[in-house]
Amino acid sequence: MSEYFGKEVPKLGFGLMRLPRRGPAIDIGQTKQMVDQFLEAGFTYFDTAYVYPGSEAAIRKALVDRYPRESYTLATKLNAFLMAPTEKAAKKQFQTSLERTGAGYFDYYLLHAFMENNYKRYDKFHLWDFVKEKKEEGLIKHIGFSFHAGPKLLDQLLTEHPEVDFVQLQLNYADWESRTVTSRANYETARAHGKSIVVMEPVKGGSLANPPAKVRKILQEYHPDMSYASWAIRFAASLDGIITVLSGMSNTEQMQDNISYMKDFKPLNAEEQEIIREAQRILGKSSTIPCTGCRYCVEGCPKQIPIPDIFAAMNKRLGNGQMTEAEADYAAAVQGRGRASDCIDCKQCERACPQHLPVTEHLKMCGSELESNSNN
Repeated sequence: MSEYFGKEVPKLGFGLMRLPRRGPAIDIGQTKQMVDQFLEAGFTYFDTAYVYPGSEAAIRKALVDRYPRESYTLATKLNAFLMAPTEKAAKKQFQTSLERTGAGYFDYYLLHAFMENNYKRYDKFHLWDFVKEKKEEGLIKHIGFSFHAGPKLLDQLLTEHPEVDFVQLQLNYADWESRTVTSRANYETARAHGKSIVVMEPVKGGSLANPPAKVRKILQEYHPDMSYASWAIRFAASLDGIITVLSGMSNTEQMQDNISYMKDFKPLNAEEQEIIREAQRILGKSSTIPCTGCRYCVEGCPKQIPIPDIFAAMNKRLGNGQMTEAEADYAAAVQGRGRASDCIDCKQCERACPQHLPVTEHLKMCGSELESNSNN
């Protein structure tokens, strides 16, 4: 438990990007169960976004309509480059989010997913002034932004906008020294500006819930009863200046697991920190594709290629040597969709990718490795 802005915030936050689904629709019944478990355990922070399909409406049904407003904190985000061709359309997202959630106000409101290729759009659309006005009106309690670039741009933004209350950063042990995600450098930059941090992607899109075999071995030898995800979330929560660590939970089992070790949170001890450093050394030699499954790359793909699903299939081979499973998962992923080899190298996916991955190169590799025995 930490205190920020005069209010205690438990260290675990409920990320609402990957809610359980029943077919294409969000499973409201299971989401209600997860919300109940989360609140009963003493946690309060919920994080959604305008561009998460169905998420804002679902949290109204599962949370807002069922609990007193003062019993939880709600964060959402305004995205100026997805589905926002004009300033008017971008600003309209705020009112739409209020209507979808029925929350009345937002405890935390973020300008969403800053990258080198989009941050100027937030200036062009005067969105910094817009969110400050909404804060003055009492419709926003705390202003922040989520960030997917390097420390130079982060330093620039925090210097130009000292009014920001917090930042949301991708922090996990796999990306701590990454040259593209730059987790450690971004963390240190935010703290140098005195900013508190909300952590996103602590489990790296779920990949650290099932890391490569060598990593699984050293984690299990030390804590045979602890989930692999618990190591990742506790690593992030052990850092100074953390408001909360978001976990994108997709079922009640994941919720129960997270509650089991975060309800009475204990930071990593010295031995556990050394084990994490060994895991980082192993991952530094890993050939897996560091995709988090955010799916921002899928929306505009002209060939309708399910890129994250293809990468997840490929990682079964790269990380764990599971070739048969990788081919089966690939065949299921591309059924009725575009194949990896259908990529036309337009690079729309690379412009959208918060991880700055060479997506088209990875797709060529996946096509070569996974399509040889496929009849799809």
